[in-house]
Amino acid sequence: MIQLPRTRRGTKPHKDAVERTRALVTERVSYWSGVYGIPYGTISIRKQKTRWGSCSQAGNLSFNYRLGFLPLHLADYVIVHELCHIRQHNHSPAFWALVAQAIPHPKKLRTHLHAYRF
Repeated sequence: MIQLPRTRRGTKPHKDAVERTRALVTERVSYWSGVYGIPYGTISIRKQKTRWGSCSQAGNLSFNYRLGFLPLHLADYVIVHELCHIRQHNHSPAFWALVAQAIPHPKKLRTHLHAYRF
């Protein structure tokens, strides 16, 4: 297991991590949205305990602030995963096929992501 940095809310390290992740996610969501042609709502960065990201029915995306500590290929996997949920709100074969259009071997990356601890 790879332990990611932990920060306490309200501290400078936490604020810096959130802003770093916000910049990364904003840029990468914009890029992947263009690739897929999927519009999205708001983006929020949170200190989630058990999720890397989530997608609301309204198309709003939420990401864990620790996403900014991941290698870029894993961050992109999470971002594309959540973006694709705007079209497919499930984990059906159609959802995985959509993810795989841009991310080769998404289930393999999902396994690699499990090596990282919150």
